[in-house]
Amino acid sequence: MRLVGVDGKQIGVVPLEKALRLAEGEGLDLVEVAPNANPPVCRIMDYGKYKYEQKKKQQSAKKKQAQVQVKEIKFRPKIEEHDFQFKLKHIKRFLTEDKARVKVIIWFRGREVIHKDLGRAVLERVIEEVKDIAKVDRPPVMEGRTMTMFLIPK
Repeated sequence: MRLVGVDGKQIGVVPLEKALRLAEGEGLDLVEVAPNANPPVCRIMDYGKYKYEQKKKQQSAKKKQAQVQVKEIKFRPKIEEHDFQFKLKHIKRFLTEDKARVKVIIWFRGREVIHKDLGRAVLERVIEEVKDIAKVDRPPVMEGRTMTMFLIPK
């Protein structure tokens, strides 16, 4: 097998027994790095320390990831003007300050489901009101008794 030392320098092609003795002599582990190579490549290292460093790198990368938040706002097809403006203010705040995606839901009860056009009109009005700060990520879609759409900040 091809052996790589602790410092990263190539030791050369050595038999398995010699590689194990070298690793034991330094008090470290013999780790197979590339099993499919010809001859296989092994490295002398502290495997526990290596695993620990890999875990820390992974955690650091995870911290730097941006979490996308999805905020939900529920409307009804027969919403009053004040309620509409109040919820619209929340949508605008979510899009501008929080930089979050907004899921706008129209919730139909009972026979209201017959009047899908009323729900679609409410969603079109929301789109019209926020067109300067947001764009439609997913257009209105009917799913059971709810109609949903997604808005994302521009």
